[in-house]
Amino acid sequence: MAGNRTFTMIKPDAFGAGNTGAILKIIEGAGFKIKAAKALRLTQEKAGKFYEVHKERPFYNDLCSYMSSGSILAAVLEKENAVADFRKLIGATNPVEAEEGTIRKLFAKSIEANAIHGSDSDENAEIESRFFFSKLEEV
Repeated sequence: MAGNRTFTMIKPDAFGAGNTGAILKIIEGAGFKIKAAKALRLTQEKAGKFYEVHKERPFYNDLCSYMSSGSILAAVLEKENAVADFRKLIGATNPVEAEEGTIRKLFAKSIEANAIHGSDSDENAEIESRFFFSKLEEV
């Protein structure tokens, strides 16, 4: 998976606002192929497991509550240089600092409700993808 796959989640704010289709159009327009996708609603417990790396940080409980507040779309994407290219496409975590045309600049409501998640490394892309998709070798 290294180098050509990444993981993303369209977060509850963007999903609930009906922006999923527009976001997927941007992703595909940037040359990414959707290899697996599913819509679901995380439980507080599952959100806690996904974000366990942040457990000791002050925002952890709020993050888990937010991520379990509505439906999400989890997806595995494929493209050469996937992680770096996707991070550039989604923009800075804080939408005020995001470049024009990035997904967060277009759809994020705030630094907390920032529309989309993107893996920050090939290793995390693999871990995060397998968290939601157990049979990645088939896609």
